Amino acid sequence: MTRNHIILGAVAAVALGGAAIALQPARPMKMDSDGNGSVSKSEALASADAMFLKMDVNADGTLNAADREAKRKEHFLMLDADKNGSVTEAEFIAARETRIADRAERKGEHGHKGGRHGHHGGGLGGRGMAMMQTADTNKDQAISQAEFRAAADARFAKADTDKSGTLSAAEMKAARKAMRDMPPPPPAAN
Repeated sequence: MTRNHIILGAVAAVALGGAAIALQPARPMKMDSDGNGSVSKSEALASADAMFLKMDVNADGTLNAADREAKRKEHFLMLDADKNGSVTEAEFIAARETRIADRAERKGEHGHKGGRHGHHGGGLGGRGMAMMQTADTNKDQAISQAEFRAAADARFAKADTDKSGTLSAAEMKAARKAMRDMPPPPPAAN
């Protein structure tokens, strides 16, 4: 296997993982649009709607394999600095170094640990894909905006432990911890 094949495999894994991570609850400050220190259900759903639009790369109203493929192509084009149709090791390393520098800058600006949603690594492993499968309630291998919103609503209800209709920073922190502590799902059958 050539280095380019390995690099493309890594890019594909990142693209798939990115879509799954978006179903994870966002940091409270990011969703707290009115700055009152808590997240209302309407703020959480507005954040979910914005994330859906960002993930729906081809703007067809569903998250599916076509969006994953479009995201992979975006990642490849980003890595292919000289636009010659292949990614060299130097291009891959340069993109990685840029990502690391960007994370360090965000860490300095926002005081969080870096990575996605404030924890190192940013991934949920297989948990993210399990979350995507759960959101796909009709099992058609695509997630509509209604399904995505329903999943966000269910996450909100579960995280709102005091049933106040808002999520405090402590409730959001507990929800993120519970998600990280979940055992990974079993491997998919071939």
